[in-house]
Amino acid sequence: MLVTVDASTPGFSTTAEALRLRSWQLGPGQPTMVTDLFKAEFFHLVVDDRADVHVSSKDGRFYLGWFPLGRPGTDGDGWTLAVTGTAKVPGYRIRFDTETPAEIVAATVQRVLATSRPL
Repeated sequence: MLVTVDASTPGFSTTAEALRLRSWQLGPGQPTMVTDLFKAEFFHLVVDDRADVHVSSKDGRFYLGWFPLGRPGTDGDGWTLAVTGTAKVPGYRIRFDTETPAEIVAATVQRVLATSRPL
């Protein structure tokens, strides 16, 4: 049985569009897209002897680590973002591998920073 679908049928273009192959951003990109988001006025930045970069808020509740060669003891963690919780609400941790595009990490960091409020 042959079925013909009229291109003017509602939902046709959406379905056809969804089935097309897409191009995705790949590769780590430029880490400065992430590290440039932090101002010395509010954050500490340390580069250690392995060339790993550690950024923390001055109150110590926010941490971002960049591990270009992978975080020691993990399976390819390249970025770790952590926000410390409170006595009543737990904090959280987000990890990205070494090949996650810096643009994706930067967007996540920007969103996390946008949710912070002075006490």
